[in-house]
Amino acid sequence: MYGLTTFAKGPFSLFDSFRDFDRNFFNNTEVCSFKTDIREEDDKYIMEAELPGFEKGDIQLDVNGDELVLSAVHSQEQLEKTKGTYICRERSYNSYKRRFDISGIDAEKIEAEYKNGILYMILPKKQPDVPTSRRLEIK
Repeated sequence: MYGLTTFAKGPFSLFDSFRDFDRNFFNNTEVCSFKTDIREEDDKYIMEAELPGFEKGDIQLDVNGDELVLSAVHSQEQLEKTKGTYICRERSYNSYKRRFDISGIDAEKIEAEYKNGILYMILPKKQPDVPTSRRLEIK
């Protein structure tokens, strides 16, 4: 009989070993991506995406068929505003892009608001087509 192995975070965690390997291999840099939370309510989904440090104008939302593309880019002008020489620079100025399947979403009614570094989106579910019934006239 085999027992279950837990992978909880701790001083001897398997995931910590991989993270440390990743940091050492990539010279103490981590792969960056923004985090999202999506929760379901009765007639909609609510998505919250963390995009700290971005201005509202840096964020783009595009609907391509059944796909929502969320991208955020720091403009070159923002990078050139700084003066002086950096001794240490840990903050990254990257572009981010994620794609989401919205096949069950009414894309025409999506709402978005950006506040305090978080993009809030309301994604209404598509309402199922209810077949209509009618009486035909006999000629």
